[in-house]
Amino acid sequence: MSDNKTREDRMVELLGELVKWIKVTSIPKVKVLLEDLLKTPEEKLAYTLSDGKKTIRELSRLSGIDISTLSKDWRKWTRAGIAEPIAVAGGGNRARSLFSLEEFGIEVPNIPQAGNEKNEFEEQNKTIPQTNEVKEQ
Repeated sequence: MSDNKTREDRMVELLGELVKWIKVTSIPKVKVLLEDLLKTPEEKLAYTLSDGKKTIRELSRLSGIDISTLSKDWRKWTRAGIAEPIAVAGGGNRARSLFSLEEFGIEVPNIPQAGNEKNEFEEQNKTIPQTNEVKEQ
């Protein structure tokens, strides 16, 4: 048994070393991939909030991305390997992001507060109502 324990310990040690090397060589490539696929603040927010639990409607409302585009994004992200598909009851799929954008130094927009129906982008992009009044001089 002592031999087995030693072999198992050695395997764990080697796997740990392998993981370190993979991370070092992969991180720059993953960062470039994330930046290429997530160009807008809305996409970054939708990716960050894609936890496999939120529905596509919830993510659409929170991120400001329409449902059909978000569905395409989920497929694109899973094909690229930055998200994984999550099967849900009724035969549908959701996506769960695999990486934290912050860990790659990518800025993530503020996440809207739960229960707040307006998302951050609607607030930022509000226009000031124009009036037809002419000021007298």
